[in-house]
Amino acid sequence: MDKKMKQKHTGNKPKQQSTMKKKEEKQQQNENHKSKSIYDILPLELIHRILFRVPLKDLGRLKCVSKLCNTLISDPDFAKLHLHLSAAPAHVCLFVYDDDSNAVSVDIDAAFHRHTAVKEVSLPLKMNTPFDFKVMCSCRGLLLLHRAPHFLIVWNPLIGSSKKVSYSHIVSRIHRKYFMFPDIACLYGFGYDALQDDYLVVVASQDKNDQEHFDCLSLRTNSWTNLDFALSKPLGTSNWQSRGFFLNGAIHWASFRFYSILIFDLKERSFSTISMPEQVMGYLDPTHLILLGGCLALYSCDSKETNIWVMKEYKVHSSWTFYQISHEDCVPLCLSNGSDIVALDSFLISRLPCLYFAKYNVRGELLQLKYVQVPCRDWSRRYMVYTESLVPVPSEIKDKDKDKKKKNGRQNQKNDVKQEKRTRSECGTSIAECKKGSVRHATLAKEVATNSGQMAADPQIQGLRRSVRLRLRKR
Repeated sequence: MDKKMKQKHTGNKPKQQSTMKKKEEKQQQNENHKSKSIYDILPLELIHRILFRVPLKDLGRLKCVSKLCNTLISDPDFAKLHLHLSAAPAHVCLFVYDDDSNAVSVDIDAAFHRHTAVKEVSLPLKMNTPFDFKVMCSCRGLLLLHRAPHFLIVWNPLIGSSKKVSYSHIVSRIHRKYFMFPDIACLYGFGYDALQDDYLVVVASQDKNDQEHFDCLSLRTNSWTNLDFALSKPLGTSNWQSRGFFLNGAIHWASFRFYSILIFDLKERSFSTISMPEQVMGYLDPTHLILLGGCLALYSCDSKETNIWVMKEYKVHSSWTFYQISHEDCVPLCLSNGSDIVALDSFLISRLPCLYFAKYNVRGELLQLKYVQVPCRDWSRRYMVYTESLVPVPSEIKDKDKDKKKKNGRQNQKNDVKQEKRTRSECGTSIAECKKGSVRHATLAKEVATNSGQMAADPQIQGLRRSVRLRLRKR
C-alpha cells in the first residue's frame, strides 16, 4: 500500500510542476502586458482612428497623457482629419460682450445636460477704438471678426490663434463721407478652397462713383486679388445681407428685396443665384439666412410665430421644407439629434440679462427650455454659431515653420561651429604630429650624418675605397 501511495505521489509531482510553470508563465505574461504601453500593443494607424473619433473637449486631456499623444493631436493634418471624421461635432455659440472686454462661448448641446456649458474667452487684438467687434462669418472652426475702421481678424477661439487682416486699400477707394460709418464694405465672406487648401476672405464694396468692387484675400499667400471680372452685371450689393455663410465650397448671401440667395463659388470664382421659396415672397417681415444641419435655411419672425424653411438638397428648389414654431422672436441656431431645432429666445433676452435656449421638435412643440447667465444685451451682430475645431490660422503654421527653420538653422550653425572646432583640433593635432615627425626625421638625419662621418674616418673603409678606385681605372 505504501509503495502504491508513493508511486501516486511521485506521479503527481510532474503534473504539479507543469501547472506551476503554466501559472508562472501566465503571471509573467500579465506582468509584461502591464509593463507595455498602449503604443506597444496597438498600431499607430489604429491609434489615429481612435483619436479621430474622440470629442474635442477630451482631446485636450489626452494631450497630457504622453508625448506621442501630444505630437499626434498637435499636428495640423490631424486637425483637418478630425474635423471631417469626428463623430459628434460640437456646436458652439459665441457672444461678444457689449463693452468688447471679453466673449463667452456656450456649448449648445451641453447647455441642456449640464451646468458647465459656458466658457469665457479672451478676444484677440484688443484696441481702444470707438467701434465694436462684430462677428461676421465662420468656416471650419475659424471666425471672421470685423473691427472698424478698416481691419478684420481671423480667429480660432478654441486654440487662441489669430491673424489681423487690413483692407486699407479698399477704404482708399471710398469717398470720405462714408468714413463716419463703421461698415465700409457691403458684403463679407469667409470660406475654404479645398482644391488649393487655402482660406479666402471676400469683401465687396462700392467706390465713390457707386461702382462695385470684389476683392479676395488668400491667407496662404497673404495677398489680395481683385475679382471685378467675376461681376458680369451689377449685384446691387447694398440690397444683400452683409453676413456670408460658407457651405459646399461656396459663400452665400441673402436678399429679402430680391427674394434670392447670392452664391460665390470659391473654386470657379463665379457668381450665381437661387430663388427663395414662394411662401417667403408674401412676408413683409425680413427674412434671414442661416445654416441648419448642414443645409441652407431661412427664417422669418412675426408677432405670433417663427417660420423656417430648410433646403434639404443643395440648389434643388423643390427641396424647400417648411417648419413653424409657435413662438415669436425665435432665432434658430442649429439642429440637435438630427431633427430637433435649437433656438435662441430673443424676446426674453431683451427683457432679462440671460440667454434662453429652447429646443423644439419638427412639429414646433417646445421640448426643453434652458437659460444661461450671460451679461449681453445687444447681440444682434455680436454672436455666431460655429463648429469647434483644432484647425490653426494658416499664418501661424507658416510662423511655426519659420521658427522651426530658424531653430534648425541655429542648430546647424552650432553644429558647424562644433565641427569647425573639431576639425581645427584635429588639424592642430595633425600639425603637431607632423612637427614631431619632422623633428624625428631631423634627428635621424643628424644621426645618419654623424654615422656617415664616423664611417668615412675609419681607415679600413678608406682602404676599400682606394682598391675600388684602382680597379675602375684599370678597366
